Amino acid sequence: MKNKELKNIAKLLRYYILSSTTVAGSGHPTSSLSAVEIMTALFFNGFFKTDLNDPSNKNNDRLVFSKGHAAPLLYSLYTVLGVLSEKELLTLRKFDSKLEGHPTMNFKYTEAATGSLGQGLSIGVGTALNAKIDSLNYKTYVLLGDSEIAEGSVWEAVQLASYYKLNNLVAIIDINSLGQRGKTMLAYDLKTYKKRFKSFGWKTFIVDGKNICQLKKVFARATKEKNKPVCILAKTKKGQGISFLENKENWHGKTLNENELKSALKELGVINKNIKYTIKNPDFFSPAKKEKKRFDLKIYKIGEKISPRQAYGYELINLFQAHPDFLVLDAETGNSTCAKVFAEAYPQNFFEMFIAEQNMVGTALGLSSRGKKVFASTFSAFLTRAFDQIRMAAYSKANISFVGSHAGVSIGPDGVSQMGLEDIAMFRTIFNSVIFYPADAVSLGKILKLMIDYSNISYLRTTRQDLPVIYDYDEEFKIGGSKILRSNKKDTVSLVGAGITLHECLKAYEILKEKKIYARVIDLYSIKPLDIETLKTALKETKKIIVVEDHYKQGGIYEAICTELANEKGEIISLAVNKMPHSGTSEELLNYEEINAENIVDKVKS
Repeated sequence: MKNKELKNIAKLLRYYILSSTTVAGSGHPTSSLSAVEIMTALFFNGFFKTDLNDPSNKNNDRLVFSKGHAAPLLYSLYTVLGVLSEKELLTLRKFDSKLEGHPTMNFKYTEAATGSLGQGLSIGVGTALNAKIDSLNYKTYVLLGDSEIAEGSVWEAVQLASYYKLNNLVAIIDINSLGQRGKTMLAYDLKTYKKRFKSFGWKTFIVDGKNICQLKKVFARATKEKNKPVCILAKTKKGQGISFLENKENWHGKTLNENELKSALKELGVINKNIKYTIKNPDFFSPAKKEKKRFDLKIYKIGEKISPRQAYGYELINLFQAHPDFLVLDAETGNSTCAKVFAEAYPQNFFEMFIAEQNMVGTALGLSSRGKKVFASTFSAFLTRAFDQIRMAAYSKANISFVGSHAGVSIGPDGVSQMGLEDIAMFRTIFNSVIFYPADAVSLGKILKLMIDYSNISYLRTTRQDLPVIYDYDEEFKIGGSKILRSNKKDTVSLVGAGITLHECLKAYEILKEKKIYARVIDLYSIKPLDIETLKTALKETKKIIVVEDHYKQGGIYEAICTELANEKGEIISLAVNKMPHSGTSEELLNYEEINAENIVDKVKS
């Protein structure tokens, strides 16, 4: 397309951005204006290819607005393309509008929910990696703001993209030098930006971000890169194109009033709303089909001892026989989470994410957005540093199963830094999440089958210690279920455990039984949602429930049960991690925190 036509489109985009944000009374027009020429050159000169009638088309190029506050620009692009009317655009930020303040999945052309800065490039790594996996030809473009380059997760993604040679990934950095409260860290020091990206193995270009002719040439070169991911450093101005907004501070997140809008539109001049443009459809490629090896199923016998974290690797292999399409990611802990077992069997479906948990979650989200089921594992303690990415993945309706090993004080001598003691609380807050804590290898395998079919965020907590197998293979498990393992009409208390504490409850049961004290034992393998009816019945019939958990009391299983049974009669008692943990044997630490069999017995007797 000729430069004159592209400039007219840019003018129309500015009109839509300014009009929609003024009507909304809130938004980020200046952050949207700075990237207008960038997106004009990308969309309307044939570089970005997509089927507008089929946003999920496997061959579509992908666009991630990492600087999600520039959503008015995103929506304006699709208004120019004719799939969004001006009337719809002017519903921006209204309660019943699909055009939210930052992109969400309510707008069908959104790749992932963004707005929490620093996450988009990781998502782009995932979508670009998916193209490599399936031998597809599409490209992924990620629009970033210069402020968010301060986020460590961006550099995690930069490293991994280079490691996997993602030449189909293009990061576009809108360098307008102004953040929310003033100058960014590097302002307009584009040479330093270039040195940094180049040192990480990226092909890097510096371009005038308001010069459409230059932008066209750079995008043409970016599409031809064979070996490296590409970074385009575009020098722009915040509020670009409107003189009284350009490069002015204190305009972030501030809209124009009616008089200011009139002045801005007068400066733009005549606007042609009748511009018609049809974006190029993508080239067609079929996803590559690959032969999958088959392995004999791993079978466990009652009483056999194996740690649930070790069973995770074997059970993934078992699961793969029936579901040969999922992917496994791990944050360089595969020999501990035992994801390594799966990696050795199916290396083409395993990807090392290294010690970069935030990027692992973002990459998983990108893969999920392209239809992949992903299992992502690390120590349960280390998932907490990726909480923001996990919550945003939920808002993106991602299909990701997280697996946290080395849960609780029972891991022993490694000490408190390695102990997952906040993970249940964290995942309980995630929208539409489910949480499982299996007590043996058989139940773990059954739960993985539940997770493969669950289409939102799920979390599996695994134990480090060897634990005896207690379930036959004919046992059925379900989301929101539990198992009553010991029960008697004379029960005077119910013991609720999960994972390793279930085994402590079973030991306590035997000790109490010798003393003619009868206790009901419940395996609460589903922590969210809970088996409320079983718990209600237990409280009604035994009058007391003792909840034993290898987790902090705050936000854990006890609090979850108390929330659900708040209006029921009876007493609910907590045995949880209440002291500052430290190194020691598993047995010493369970006793120190008063969550072992002996302490359960003492609590029942008291």
